[in-house]
Parts: sequence; structure tokens; C-alpha cells
Amino acid sequence: MVKNINKIIITIIILVIIISTLFIPVINSEGLYQTNEEKELIFYGNSNFAWPIPGYTTISSYFGKREAPTSGASTYHKGVDIPAPEGTNLIATCDGEITFTGFLGGGGYTITITNPEGLKISYCHVSPTYIVKKGDDIKQGQLIGHVGPKYVDNVPGNMYTDSTGRHTNGATTGCHLHIGFRLNNEYLNPLEYLQ
Repeated sequence: MVKNINKIIITIIILVIIISTLFIPVINSEGLYQTNEEKELIFYGNSNFAWPIPGYTTISSYFGKREAPTSGASTYHKGVDIPAPEGTNLIATCDGEITFTGFLGGGGYTITITNPEGLKISYCHVSPTYIVKKGDDIKQGQLIGHVGPKYVDNVPGNMYTDSTGRHTNGATTGCHLHIGFRLNNEYLNPLEYLQ
């Protein structure tokens, strides 16, 4: 009988340890606490690249040939579009350096990361309120910006408008992240890296 009680106690202790680890915060590479659940959202899929918008995985426009969704948009899509509300967090898909922040034509407000292998990852249609700047070294999973607004005003040279005549954040029909991958000036399908 004592042996059975000991087995039950040991089993209960093991279960308590397993369950408690699901709720104990972990420290990420930036020294910030996050729960295990958040960590799963940041490091999504079977890739060495983190998904750029934790919690938003729907793709509204894939890489490759398409019909242009708005005036000025290309019929060959050089990235993928992930719809998300304005202000949604954007994280670094990999370690690297911020090599561009600014307004980039059809991409609107853009942030570009260049990783140590020379891969350039551009986040387009982002918020013009940048939290990173050119030259910053960043780590995978680090917050680098937010999904931008559909409309932007007073941007010199912005030729993009919608049917109302208002200026948009590049060639866009609504709030989303366009993410593009380039190596040696060749555009690559981001889903080859992100999945």
C-alpha cells in the first residue's frame, strides 16, 4: 500500500511540474519575458525564419503572377501579403541589420533587414512611426515595427491613391504586411523561407 501511495505522489509531482512549465515565463534573446505560448507564435513553422506577424497567418496574395489589385500594383507579385489591423506588431524574421527605412514607392513605408548571408527581407506598408533605424543590429523575434495605416498624407512623390482620391501607403487596398525576400537582386518566394 505504501508503494502505491509513493507511485501516486510521484505521478502527481511529475504532472505538476509538466503543467507548471506551460505557464512559467521564459527569457528570450533580448532578455524580455514571454510565455511559452507567445514563443510558439513567434517561432512559427519548421523554418529558421520567424513568422513576421505572430497571430496572423492568412495570406491574401501569394508570390508570383496575379491580377493587379489596385492601380500601380504589379501583375507579378514579388512577395506575400498578410492582412492585419493597423498597429499590429511586426517582428524580425531573422538576425540582421536594418539597411533601409523610408517610403519606397509601391511598397509605401518600408523596413528592410539584411541578414549575414546577404538576404534582404523587406516589410512594406508599415507604420511611418519607425522604432528601428538604418544601421541597427536586430535579433530574430525582436519587435521592429507595426502594420501601417492605409492612408498617408504629405509624402513627397507619393503617386498612389484609391478611388476616393486619398493618398495610400504605397499600392495598397488596405492594412496588411507585404513581405519580400531578395538575394542578389532576385526576388524569392518568402514561403520557401517562412514555412
